[in-house]
Amino acid sequence: MNLQTKQYLDKLVETYETADFIKDDPIQFPHRYKDKKDIEIAGFLASIFAYGKREVFIKKLDILFKKMSQKPYEFIINFDENSDILDDFDYRFSVGTDIKQIVLILMALYTSGNSLESLFKYGWKQTGSVEGMLKTSVDYFYARVSLPVTKGFYHLLPDPAKKSACKRLNMFLRWMVRDGKVDLGIWNFIPKSELLIPMDVHVAKVSRVLSLLNKKQNNMSAVLELTEKLREFDSLDPVKYDFAMFGYGVNN
Repeated sequence: MNLQTKQYLDKLVETYETADFIKDDPIQFPHRYKDKKDIEIAGFLASIFAYGKREVFIKKLDILFKKMSQKPYEFIINFDENSDILDDFDYRFSVGTDIKQIVLILMALYTSGNSLESLFKYGWKQTGSVEGMLKTSVDYFYARVSLPVTKGFYHLLPDPAKKSACKRLNMFLRWMVRDGKVDLGIWNFIPKSELLIPMDVHVAKVSRVLSLLNKKQNNMSAVLELTEKLREFDSLDPVKYDFAMFGYGVNN
């Protein structure tokens, strides 16, 4: 372990894992709520749209939450399949039909007495790994597609079986499982030591600059390599270094 790199990253975590981080990050959306169901639904929706330019997708999410009257759980369980409220909503690859399909699947999940927490918990218990849990959860959505969705639906929920880095889903898990000044920590069925680093192009680039990542492709294999390296720095909470990667980018 490179002690100098660890000390540097720990300092970045200390600097950037603060409440001030929330206001400019998509995690601001679940932070608006107190009820667990609202938090996890808001977090799920905010995370799957968190790609591209931050200021652009946050504006889009503001529009989406306004359409939901700022009440995600109530909107989900009372959604009318014949409603046109989502028809004009789009973001990059995804159109209204894609988000409508996600809402309908969430509606079926919650009205059956289950939740996103119970879905992910089932995947964890069945497989014992984060990769397996993500595949189980994504497969749940894939198996319930009933509308003529576009490729945008599958972009929002990438297939872990195709070795995707699953950055946004891993970020969602970070929000739900970790506690602290930024993350919400409302799920406790999985230890935070098992979480995987949310890897996008930025995190991958920073990791290679810091000699934390050797693999050339930004896929699940790279996520596992980087997370294992970060566990050398903190075996109980390796994903806290997501804040350090952000901070390094800001500083450099």
